[in-house]
Amino acid sequence: MTQDPTTLYKQPPFPVQQQSFPGKRAEMNPKPDTGEDSYQGHGRLTGKAALITGGDSGIGRAVAIAFAREGADVAIAYLAAEEADAREVEALITKAGRRALLLPTDISKSADARAIVEQTVKAFGKLDVLVNNAAYQAPTPSLEETKDEDWEAMFATNVHGTFYVTKAAVGVMQPGGSIINTASVNTKHPTPSLFGYSATKGAIGNMTVSFAQLLAEKGLRVNAVLPGPIWTPFIPAGMEEDAIKNFGSQTPYGRPGQPVEVAPPYVMLASDEASYISGALITVAGGMPIF
Repeated sequence: MTQDPTTLYKQPPFPVQQQSFPGKRAEMNPKPDTGEDSYQGHGRLTGKAALITGGDSGIGRAVAIAFAREGADVAIAYLAAEEADAREVEALITKAGRRALLLPTDISKSADARAIVEQTVKAFGKLDVLVNNAAYQAPTPSLEETKDEDWEAMFATNVHGTFYVTKAAVGVMQPGGSIINTASVNTKHPTPSLFGYSATKGAIGNMTVSFAQLLAEKGLRVNAVLPGPIWTPFIPAGMEEDAIKNFGSQTPYGRPGQPVEVAPPYVMLASDEASYISGALITVAGGMPIF
């Protein structure tokens, strides 16, 4: 049965809520849909081995659940403080009949980034799909109020971490492998109050297109997904109260997207069906015009 996407999930206003970074899914109101009860797999990734950074919550959690239900073994990297959320994802992967690997780490450190790739290959025997999803976000309301440590942390995780993990993965991935980066609509439409985060996502968009060309000779595909406003723990942890209350209302759908609604493009890009797709930046933003 078809469903009206504009009314499929709750529309704002949302209750006032804020958390410290990186935020907890269980404390959000309403709780995000990351596919626990809604995503159905069809075997599109059967036999593949995937590594997802930031796979404990939000979009990463939804992608991990989708990949497992599509037949992939899944390793997730996450901050050690998020162990409880990671254990939930592990249980869901295992319930889908696939192998799970938990990798508490900090990808902003090059040695740790290399280690998670090595551990994934050791556990699964290969690496077919890499999803660079881990990120740090802090509000940047003005140049003067932006903390140097927040600026540095955003680039350390979002840009440097993506580079470190990708560099390590390229050394072990075979032709046909897929690398998928989580960018943002801010890649093309930077937001003044998130100019630091927007700058990192602009860098990821450019890295994606560059890497697609550099790695074509190795038979590796590199693409990015550009989510619009998605209801994840990033929102109460990285935005001001007024922005949270009306989050997603600016889209033609009048609401934010849910993490499970972002997972399908990752599945498609990870699958062999996407053999001629590389260097693509795919927007998932509820009808927002992003050029």
